[in-house]
Amino acid sequence: MTAPLAPPAPAGPSAPSAESAPGYRARHTLPLRVEAVRQLKRRRTLVMGAILAALPFILIAAFAIGGDGDDGPDNRITLMDTATASAANFAATCLFVSAGFLLVIPVALFCGDTVASEAGWSSLRYLLAAPVPRARLLVSKLVVALGFSAAAMVLLPLVALAAGTVAYGWGPLKLPTGGALAAGDSLGRLLIAVAFVFVSQLVTAGLAFWLSTRTDAPLGAVGGAVGLTIVGNVLDAVTALGDWRDLLPAHWQFAWIDALQPQLEWGGMVKGAAVSVAYALVLFALAFRGFARKDIVS
Repeated sequence: MTAPLAPPAPAGPSAPSAESAPGYRARHTLPLRVEAVRQLKRRRTLVMGAILAALPFILIAAFAIGGDGDDGPDNRITLMDTATASAANFAATCLFVSAGFLLVIPVALFCGDTVASEAGWSSLRYLLAAPVPRARLLVSKLVVALGFSAAAMVLLPLVALAAGTVAYGWGPLKLPTGGALAAGDSLGRLLIAVAFVFVSQLVTAGLAFWLSTRTDAPLGAVGGAVGLTIVGNVLDAVTALGDWRDLLPAHWQFAWIDALQPQLEWGGMVKGAAVSVAYALVLFALAFRGFARKDIVS
């Protein structure tokens, strides 16, 4: 009787390599297309896409039920007050209400679930025994996770523009500070805003990805990244910290509002992007360094 096949040995740093096998090419293992298709078919990807696509329609219904809102304190006009002025205003409002928390969820989900889920399914060691080099595996998963995160950032304003055009018409972007931007110019400004929101979320992506390489529980990686992001928001609200808040990514998360001014202001967005990228690079480096030395037993 044939003995059952034994599972592959734990993939430690000193595990045997098959790099010398005929026809083996490390760069051909775990192609981005394959990883992208695998992630696209995941239920959580479809559910998150549906939630983001549904948000603009929920807001349209809320505005229809609630009617015109009152002006802010001292009769100041806010971005929310101009939401129904045009499709561009509505898209900017959708971005405003979701950038602080809702858009954190898909980034944490895609980046925090990607490696930890493989470990939770006990399939990570099989991938490494294929053999997929550790760095190649992380690069593939990180690139795909960031790609899906960027797609989530783009999906929301695109749906909002389409739904807003039907509900409120196509027109210039009415600015809360006064004046308006032509419809064509407003698209470029919204694109800048979306790009900055994505860059500002790189810190959450780095946290989630690093935690994903440290745990076998996807929920722990996702929840940990979301929790630490919330802590950053809480610390930014502590005005007693003074200038120390400038070092917090959360302090700059709404700097993209400067793109919706008569004259485009880059100062806050440049500072915020620099802080976010710096934190993200450190966290990604920690993920790659720790995973390279980790014994994979699941």
